[in-house]
Amino acid sequence: MHLDHITIVAGDCSFLRQFFVEVAGLREGPRPPFGSTGHWLYLGQQPVLHLIERSTLPAPHGISNGPPATRIDHLALRIDSHPEWQALLQRLHAHRLRYRIETIDALQERQLFVAPVPGVKVEFVIAERHLEAT
Repeated sequence: MHLDHITIVAGDCSFLRQFFVEVAGLREGPRPPFGSTGHWLYLGQQPVLHLIERSTLPAPHGISNGPPATRIDHLALRIDSHPEWQALLQRLHAHRLRYRIETIDALQERQLFVAPVPGVKVEFVIAERHLEAT
């Protein structure tokens, strides 16, 4: 298993995009057609930083506390084999952790999301080809 990517959610991603491209040396690359706007920034051939733009939500009772805070949304770990994926599922069941699995057809990947504690999301991602090679 290895680190796949980190996702940052912000009200306006332009400064973060500029910083990571112009200062840190990442490059913007292809991004699947998700329902949100944002940018995928690459290190070599790997998209390692996903920036997602979140619009300002209306404040309750018309009281504004400014734009929503920028936050790291989740950490993603990539799994490279079917046995490793199965072992993960067994550990999740053994610890009675609830999770959600999604299939991303555009990327031919499966994603598993789990929140081990409130406010912390971890994504495990595996290429569909690894699941078919059983």
